[in-house]
Amino acid sequence: MARFLHPDLRNFLAIQLRMSSEQLGELGRGAGKGGGGGGSIREAGGAFGKRQAAEEETYFKKKEKEQLAALRQHHQEEIDHHKKEIERLQQEIRRHEDRMGKLKHDG
Repeated sequence: MARFLHPDLRNFLAIQLRMSSEQLGELGRGAGKGGGGGGSIREAGGAFGKRQAAEEETYFKKKEKEQLAALRQHHQEEIDHHKKEIERLQQEIRRHEDRMGKLKHDG
């Protein structure tokens, strides 16, 4: 799936994750820095606010890890593809060189 993500979309998602974690503010201290309240529990602060903020932070870290793993997989697939393409082209070069060698001997 990540293979089909356009590079601009991958960059956008990475920026969104980074901004989300920055907007949390100090965990459990009420509303975040992002202008939104984050919900009534977060706005109230206290133990429930800290718990929700910690769960959100965990969620975003997990999502970021998943996206990074998908991006690594995508790059590895690209590398493998290019290596196979290089091998295919090298075989084509050898085939053409063989034909040229035969032409020299025939002519």
